[in-house]
Amino acid sequence: MNRLGKKEPKTLFDKIWDAHVVKQVTEDRQVIYIDRHFIHEVTSPQAFNGLRRRSIPIFRKDKITATADHNVPTKNQHLPIVEPNSRKQVDTLIDNCSEYNIPLYGLGHEKQGIVHVIGPEQGLTKPGMTIVCGDSHTSTHGAFGCIAFGIGTSQVEQVMATQCLLLEKPQKMKIEVDGKLSKGVTAKDLILYIISKLSTSGGTGYFIEYTGSAIETLSMEGRMTVCNMSIEMGARGGLIAPDETTFDYLKNREHAPKEEHWEMAVDFWNNLKSDDGCSFDKEYLFHAEEISPMVTYGTNPGMGMGVSDFFPLATNRKAIDYMGLNDQKQLIGKEVQHVFIGSCTNARIEDLRAVASFVEGKQKAENITALIVPGSKKVERQAKKEGLDIIFKNAGFELREPGCSACLGMNEDKIPSGEYCVSTSNRNFEGRQGPGARTILASPLTAAAAAIHGKIVDVREFL
Repeated sequence: MNRLGKKEPKTLFDKIWDAHVVKQVTEDRQVIYIDRHFIHEVTSPQAFNGLRRRSIPIFRKDKITATADHNVPTKNQHLPIVEPNSRKQVDTLIDNCSEYNIPLYGLGHEKQGIVHVIGPEQGLTKPGMTIVCGDSHTSTHGAFGCIAFGIGTSQVEQVMATQCLLLEKPQKMKIEVDGKLSKGVTAKDLILYIISKLSTSGGTGYFIEYTGSAIETLSMEGRMTVCNMSIEMGARGGLIAPDETTFDYLKNREHAPKEEHWEMAVDFWNNLKSDDGCSFDKEYLFHAEEISPMVTYGTNPGMGMGVSDFFPLATNRKAIDYMGLNDQKQLIGKEVQHVFIGSCTNARIEDLRAVASFVEGKQKAENITALIVPGSKKVERQAKKEGLDIIFKNAGFELREPGCSACLGMNEDKIPSGEYCVSTSNRNFEGRQGPGARTILASPLTAAAAAIHGKIVDVREFL
């Protein structure tokens, strides 16, 4: 309240955060209740061991959902995992979930998939929630109007024990994108463009709300892509106010409210928006018409540019050396050897449909290995139901089984040293896709075009 007794206008972030405060510990630190906790095989084993050492039970098992995704192979998932470390981590997750009676979507389960794909598609992710996972790209769920963020292993243990976290409230940033995206320009291009303008540290210390007409016209899949890569700006997370697009996506999902509870939920969700006159700590405005298909040329997601642009004058020479681009002035025409379409950023059915619509009736270049990895078993089934698998096969693409795959090189899907991969994933760090691998981030459309032509092209010329 202000001195006149009127309520101060609040941002969407403030509304959700304040509704989840359990206790004010200090002026800057609060205990926040967590609505949904996702876990996977990589960051959970130490947390379970910590609970055992201290004989602490899990406080709310019904709020935890587990899946296997990072280390899983994407071929022959019906067979035992060959790689010893991957097998041990997945087996440990199975044992822990069995011991503590936690729902697990493991290999062979009809709901298995990448953790940030299965939450939304099952309706476990809903507006107004606080969501955490031991994975930085938990920010994906913010597309539904959630406060969702990644946590460390010690915090995974904290949430298991108390369903709460002791946190400092981040600052708030507003990024408005107005206008209409041009043909061939996607949500992935939009977020790569923003990161290229703000840098990989431009969002450090902030939680970002994305607004504007260009954001409002995005599908839920597109919104998830944008929120997913908020982390690549250094932000704590990103979120978008829920609207009819959100409600249409969630309706009739398995864990979405049903019947009269649905109407009550929508009434509540409609209030989840920033108030007129609310204040942000920092604001930016971008124009959608200025965005073109984007590619990265260096070794962090901030080193991005329009596909037809020339390298910036002030270019990081170490990154250019690693990428082997010293003799180039632009990426157009650059030959590549691999195309990877997948990850928690771009492995949803909309992404696969976009690729299929482009490659149908075409054939990949001989120098290309093209891998398509769906984000979940549900996406895989839907792709086959629509005949996308046949389109991919006829074009020379290989459709795999769900998993994180070549996004991060923690499994068998790695890019050979020195070779180039146009990837729809979220990070292009040195060695991210395998030791010595050279990653060029792009949208599914740009990746599909590269696979067909064997080199980087401006997809707009072929639409």
